[in-house]
Amino acid sequence: MHLPRLHPAAQAAALAVSVLLAACGGGGDDDPPSQRGAILSGHLAGHADAAVIDAGTQASGLQALSGPARCSVDVRYVMYVTRDPAGQPATASAGVLVPQGEDAACQGERPVVLYAHGTTTARSKNMADVVNDTEASLVMAMFAAQGYIVVAPNYLGYDRSSLTWHPYLNAEAQATDMIDALRAAKAHLNEQSPVKPSQHLFITGYSQGGHVAMATHREIQTRYADEFTVTASGPMSGPYNLLQFAQVINGPGPINAGATIFTPMLLTSYQRSYGNVYRAPAEVYQAPYAATAETLFPTDTPVADLVAQGRLPADPTFTALFGPGGLLTDAFRNDFLTNPDNGFVQALERNTLLGWTPTRPMALCGGAEDPTVFYGVNTPVAQADFNSRLPAQLAVPAFDLEDRNTLPAGQAGDQIYGGFQLAKNAAGSDVLAQYHGGLVPPFCTALIRGFFEQVMQQPNQ
Repeated sequence: MHLPRLHPAAQAAALAVSVLLAACGGGGDDDPPSQRGAILSGHLAGHADAAVIDAGTQASGLQALSGPARCSVDVRYVMYVTRDPAGQPATASAGVLVPQGEDAACQGERPVVLYAHGTTTARSKNMADVVNDTEASLVMAMFAAQGYIVVAPNYLGYDRSSLTWHPYLNAEAQATDMIDALRAAKAHLNEQSPVKPSQHLFITGYSQGGHVAMATHREIQTRYADEFTVTASGPMSGPYNLLQFAQVINGPGPINAGATIFTPMLLTSYQRSYGNVYRAPAEVYQAPYAATAETLFPTDTPVADLVAQGRLPADPTFTALFGPGGLLTDAFRNDFLTNPDNGFVQALERNTLLGWTPTRPMALCGGAEDPTVFYGVNTPVAQADFNSRLPAQLAVPAFDLEDRNTLPAGQAGDQIYGGFQLAKNAAGSDVLAQYHGGLVPPFCTALIRGFFEQVMQQPNQ
């Protein structure tokens, strides 16, 4: 069975990086601190030489996008205190990738990229594991090896977090987690590293992480402007327009690839966050899925095993949401479509990221043929919403990898567009399966990095 790639780990861009990772030890005191962003443990977990990073990017073909590594990278791991959706203390962890080397870009004060990762079902997700996690290796090559400090939270519910579930696409909770990771990472580096964070703060992320990145930009702007200033943000392929996106999936369709995995993650998140999505799982899920669906994820049990055990529908496209053998009940679908007081509708509306106005530069990126996070109902809708209120000089661009006219002018845009089309052609009949999780991420990441560099070159940035 072919399983969808559920996080933006660019297969073609995976790095064969040889890094010796230390065991993630530490655990804090008997009476650990409870303030947000407090460090419970932090240590150097490994190191990647620039020559080894280059060998990986050359072998994978990524170097045409990333460029040769200017820096080696120290890999650090930080455990910190944050808050769960109920406002109670919880612990989470982050990978912190720090440039090192003789090049001026690798020393002194360096700009920070706060990176939000994409959807994964794996409880053990760890953005400090640049050997085995291809998303971590991608951002290391694209950002840290080019002179950016990368702070990449693993999120509540993942890695060694104290929370047993994940507040998936809960905008406020995930932004809180991101901000607390940034606080902890900056404090750790100011104490332990000769390379320090500068005043430049960039926020980006892919897929789920696109939503998280946009929510974090909004949260900092509206609630933490006295502590942080966003230099620019670059959300990628995110479900920003959650309510309308869900109305398409649950209404006339089409159903997005991976829906039978994303849906229980989302329902569990909103039920545990707000308590009014359903009274019992059987109101939502068909048998036999009602017995286990709300406790499935995150888990290190492979998705293929969950299907084999009958805990997810046996559909290779993961789109069997409704009908005989589907995941959800028709009664739930009908109530969702007709009842304005439906708890799931209210939660989706609460976490839709339209209606605010970014006051710092933002660029969006994605691909119009995305079968997983539908581009048309998310990226251009968010762009139009923001630009309806923004002055021309702050207008949000939306880079569509399928439309040359939306990409930067000149050779750089030509190379991105041509390279993406070649990658699609090379994928052949597997192009839709690879599109969201493998093909788009490296190209969008290159575009967003270029946007960040352009912003930094502007006066007073």
